[in-house]
Amino acid sequence: MKHFPTDIQFKYNWRKYQQRVLDELEAHMEDGHLHVVAPPGSGKTVLGLEVMLRLNKPALILAPTLAIRNQWIQRFCELFLQIDEIPEWISRDIRNPKFITVSTYQGLHAACSSSKIEDDDFEEEETNSEIIESNANSNLETIVKGLQKQNVGVIIVDEAHHLKNEWWQTLNKIKDRLNPKVVGLTATPPYDVTPAEWNRYISLNGPVDTEISVPELIAEGDLCPHQDCVYFTLPTDFENQKISGFREDAEKIFKEISVDKTLIQAIENHPVWVNPDQNLDWIYENISSYSACLIFLNCNKHIIPKSHLEVIGGKDFEIPFLNYQWLKVLLDFYLFREKEYFEEFNEHKHQIESKLRKAGVLERNHINFYQSQKISGYLASSINKLNGINEIAEFEYSHLGKELRMVILSDYIRKEFLINSENNDLELNKLGVIPIFEKLRRENKNHKKLGVLTGSIVIIPKSAFPSFEEKSKVYGIAEIQFSSLSFDENYILISMNEQMKHNIVHIVTQIFQNGEIEILIGTKSLLGEGWDAPAINALILASFVGSFVMSNQMRGRAIRTQKDNPAKTSNIWHIVSLDPTDEFSGTDLELLKRRFRSFVGISLYENPTIENGIGRLNLPDNSELIQKIEEVNANILVQASSRNELHDRWKQALKTGVSLVEEIKIPFSEDLEYNKVKGMYHRKTIVNLMVSVGIAASWYMENAFEIFVRLVRNVKTLQDLNILLGLVVTGGILFFGRRAYRAFRLYVQYRDISKDIHQIGEALKNSLIRCGSLHTETSKIKVITSQDEHGAVFCHLEGGSTYDKSVFTNALYEIVSPIDNPRYIIVRKSRFKGFIKQTDYHAVPEILGRKKNRAEYFATQWGSLVGNYFLVYTRTIEGRKLILKSRLNALSAQFDNRIERLNKWTN
Repeated sequence: MKHFPTDIQFKYNWRKYQQRVLDELEAHMEDGHLHVVAPPGSGKTVLGLEVMLRLNKPALILAPTLAIRNQWIQRFCELFLQIDEIPEWISRDIRNPKFITVSTYQGLHAACSSSKIEDDDFEEEETNSEIIESNANSNLETIVKGLQKQNVGVIIVDEAHHLKNEWWQTLNKIKDRLNPKVVGLTATPPYDVTPAEWNRYISLNGPVDTEISVPELIAEGDLCPHQDCVYFTLPTDFENQKISGFREDAEKIFKEISVDKTLIQAIENHPVWVNPDQNLDWIYENISSYSACLIFLNCNKHIIPKSHLEVIGGKDFEIPFLNYQWLKVLLDFYLFREKEYFEEFNEHKHQIESKLRKAGVLERNHINFYQSQKISGYLASSINKLNGINEIAEFEYSHLGKELRMVILSDYIRKEFLINSENNDLELNKLGVIPIFEKLRRENKNHKKLGVLTGSIVIIPKSAFPSFEEKSKVYGIAEIQFSSLSFDENYILISMNEQMKHNIVHIVTQIFQNGEIEILIGTKSLLGEGWDAPAINALILASFVGSFVMSNQMRGRAIRTQKDNPAKTSNIWHIVSLDPTDEFSGTDLELLKRRFRSFVGISLYENPTIENGIGRLNLPDNSELIQKIEEVNANILVQASSRNELHDRWKQALKTGVSLVEEIKIPFSEDLEYNKVKGMYHRKTIVNLMVSVGIAASWYMENAFEIFVRLVRNVKTLQDLNILLGLVVTGGILFFGRRAYRAFRLYVQYRDISKDIHQIGEALKNSLIRCGSLHTETSKIKVITSQDEHGAVFCHLEGGSTYDKSVFTNALYEIVSPIDNPRYIIVRKSRFKGFIKQTDYHAVPEILGRKKNRAEYFATQWGSLVGNYFLVYTRTIEGRKLILKSRLNALSAQFDNRIERLNKWTN
């Protein structure tokens, strides 16, 4: 067989973006590559199959998981061949290739490495890279010859962001030997990797030919309107007791070590402390460790010598207080980083290590007084999340009834909760697939149809078994081994043989699609990526995975459209356990925030927008969340019940833009009530600080006058009146004096960055073009800046490739963020009202700072477009001093709000 049969064709119509790619296929393939970026549910698989047909050569298809591997075969048979049986010219075995060979990346690597592990042996919860033998590529020649014998001329790489280093090396060698056409398909290109890793990725897939966003596909009707919903829980009493115990132990040991005399002796006798002038290179290479020593000794009432004050920038330097973070840095230096000079204190070091480990503050040589892995684990796997899952399931069923198609994804199966007994009354003290199933089964008042689907355990309702048998026959499975659950005869446990293992996901999926299972519980590794069940209208992410790739893939299961159901909407539920002992509400919430950086969705503002980040959910501040947890949950349930309005909100938001762009957002200070200053808005970030002081003063005087009128009735003497007036004035100074001082200091000392951001962007764009980091013609790209109604400033690159935009955004983020440790710094100089010096510090981004000529060109552009400057190379003593000074004084570090990278739907 040399070509595909001529009668093979896709049985449906193409979506607009698919048709566009196919129409331009010849042009895209001029470099031998087609690289498509599109979200989950956009139809990348069928597009890849059609491209394979049009290239009309034997093909190797590579997928990240067994489920996705099997899906490629199933889709081809169902949608193109329109048959149920797999033809003999399709192979799952890379060692026995056919006209079409479908494998996993790890299966290919294992085969080339002479591993005895087969593709089908990879279990869903294993770290696959660790079980492949180390004799990498010893069997590569045999695999290549097998593929060459089949004349493989096309390689399709599905979700190529999965490629680990060793897998990439294997695949690259095969690509070099076969010289095939390569089709790269992904929902999540690795834009956040290093330039070297990005170049490696592009060398395999080619440059991105087309990228489709979620809003575009919703506008076209190819994805359904959806809403992210967050449901908050609190730890159980037991969990809270453990968390509070950790806090108490951490505070106790912090206080002990803070005044430890032996530690004081060790630090003050260190050569760097004794002779700083002779150790300047070390100091400026280890600024954090040096600063921690300084802060520690200062906390213990040691007078800081003049020699150290000169090192850190002068006698006016204000030494911070010793806190958890600074003591962590100090102990990391004392226990682990400094090997030579603390040898005589080894016994003492072991004693401190022992104390830290016992308190849970030290884990795997990582010190953290504020959190521990155990505390994070208590929150991530909090048992109260089971109650939250049950409440959400009840809520969704109360609104959708028999139309509910809910999927719940978890990290672990927890097989130990599936027992062979007449009653299953085990305490549900862990979070996982089986505990979730048990929680819902035990409290299933309205007889919801529950199911479990993992790589090793499958449970279906007894009422669904006839359908299960019927669909199994379609796959040639005549005999099914099963048994009723010993503790509930309404559910059946399916036993899997080799044949069932290949087809179980498809069979259970069809039953779920038909409504014979209404709530399906599974692992995120089996159902989280590539799995397709368009009927899903509610998803609960009980998994606490936080990676960009996996969390985006899991969420993508729920946003697919459903044929014959144009009104479909989906709610995606994220469950978070808040830590009452943490001012930031705990690591679970931090993990959620990290997830939301990769989620683009509809906001809950009165006028909806489409953007990423958790800010679009309009939640209270961290400090208020725990006090308002019931109110917040009640509000989100109201939002989740408004499915009929969801279509309209997306339509309204889609009208506000035409494309999704990544912007840098420089926020306006959130502690101000912006609406109050709106009428006298000066369009300057720092000036607004001054305006807010005026408003604060006005508010104070208004209220103080009322109090004054009430109290003046009791004034009997002139002395009483003077005392009363003095109290009013003193109260006013205390009320807004600090804010006034901070605002005025910022106003006169620093130039307004919002005024200059466009010019900074232009200087950056010109420099990136000059050094060859942007590949689009200059005339086709431009810097766009804007300002929103809250005073925040936005900047992005318009035009150019996706990679160009990402390079620009990364570099701009480095410029406007607080100084870290760049090779070059731009010192910006100007004058306020012509006589007061204004100074600010900005990093030259790493991509320009690698070479002196690039940094100098950027500085020249800065001088032409932004204003006065001087460029400082930081790998000198003076440069190191400036880094320390700039870290303390840079304007970007003065604002409470962090600079953000925001994906936003805009014109």
